Amino acid sequence: MNYSKIWLSSPHMGGNEQKFVNEAFDTNWVAALGHNSNGMKKNIKRYLGNESHVGALSSGTAAIHLGLVILGV
Repeated sequence: MNYSKIWLSSPHMGGNEQKFVNEAFDTNWVAALGHNSNGMKKNIKRYLGNESHVGALSSGTAAIHLGLVILGV
């Protein structure tokens, strides 16, 4: 039987990804911290309203864990 992949979301590269990955390694910011991450969080906070709390995590599992902690589960 021939099985083909069913993509949850097909991969897409817009063109700047390699530049940002190289920048993260060159500046030793390979974490949910650093210039790009801080800029992203600032933009999201501005979009949602300055009273919002915004954070960046290293994985979806970490995000689920934090959400459950916040909910008191």
